[in-house]
Amino acid sequence: MLGKEKLDRINALAQKKKTVGLTDEETIEQLELREKYLEAFRKNFKKQLDNVEIVYKD
Repeated sequence: MLGKEKLDRINALAQKKKTVGLTDEETIEQLELREKYLEAFRKNFKKQLDNVEIVYKD
C-alpha cells in the first residue's frame, strides 16, 4: 500500500476540496495520488485472490 504520508495527503486534499476548493496544481496532485492508491489497491487485491483456495466439503 501507499505510505501514511501519501494517504494523509489524499485525505487532506479531499477535505480541502469539500471546504475551500483546490487549485489546478492540487487537483492534478490529487488525481495522481488517487491513481497510485488505486494501482496499489488492485495489486494487493489480486494477491489476495491468487492466495484463495476453494475447498469443497464432500
